[in-house]
Amino acid sequence: MNQFKTVALLGLLSALLISISYWAIGGTGGVIFGIALAAIANLSSWYYSDRIALAAYRAQPVTPAQAPELYQMVQRLSQKAGLPMPGVYVVPSTAANAFATGRDPAHAAVAVTQGILRILPEDELEAVIAHELSHVANRDTLTQAVAATVAGAISFLAQFASYAMWFGGSRDRGRGNPLGLLLTVVLAPVAASVIQLAISRTREFAADAGAAKLTGNPRALASALQRLERSAKGMPMEANPAFEPLLIINPFQGDFLGNLFATHPPTQARIENLIKLEQEMGLTRNLF
Repeated sequence: MNQFKTVALLGLLSALLISISYWAIGGTGGVIFGIALAAIANLSSWYYSDRIALAAYRAQPVTPAQAPELYQMVQRLSQKAGLPMPGVYVVPSTAANAFATGRDPAHAAVAVTQGILRILPEDELEAVIAHELSHVANRDTLTQAVAATVAGAISFLAQFASYAMWFGGSRDRGRGNPLGLLLTVVLAPVAASVIQLAISRTREFAADAGAAKLTGNPRALASALQRLERSAKGMPMEANPAFEPLLIINPFQGDFLGNLFATHPPTQARIENLIKLEQEMGLTRNLF
């Protein structure tokens, strides 16, 4: 069901890109341009997503000699999940977070911050790594990269359309409907963001469940999420908004409006889902 929902949302996002291209440029040419732009955006995000994300966070590759415990943990969980060994990276940040990236399991990377290595005990760090590897197994890293790229293209076209509307005179665009163009300029980027958030939130629940099954310890991930959320409130991570969906937990802890447009589901909802999964797995432990 989650996979179907994700595909539907990606299709809706691409349709929105084609629609705004039609309004911004006009006619059949606009539709063709929108389709071409969607294809280019998807292809570029497929091929370059890992390099761009790692560069955005200044992630540095580490060898088994440089980080033996981390490397062995990633290697062990990858083998258990039946995945190729991903690249292992450390982000030079005191904020506690982690992410995975890459166009497919054979070209994947897992990155953790220096902060998360300091604050999480071994079982919780293992749960976080398992969460990221679940993203890799589910190909969420590609899905999120495509969603971010298409959403960015929509924002670019909306900006272009606004310039055309204010400085393009009375030239016929979008069947000569200025109201339609105005609504497109205002609403399309918001709609794209909402769809992108829906994709991200759907995939987080799926990755949480995958991590719980991989480690056999849903409680460890629930505890890690609690600890990471507390850390984020005191030390938010400086992040590029385009790559926020990649992170295991929302890097910013803001007011109600900020949380409403957060890239991740509420942490409490994720924890409750993990506790429910623990019960389904027949595991009994003390409550928080």
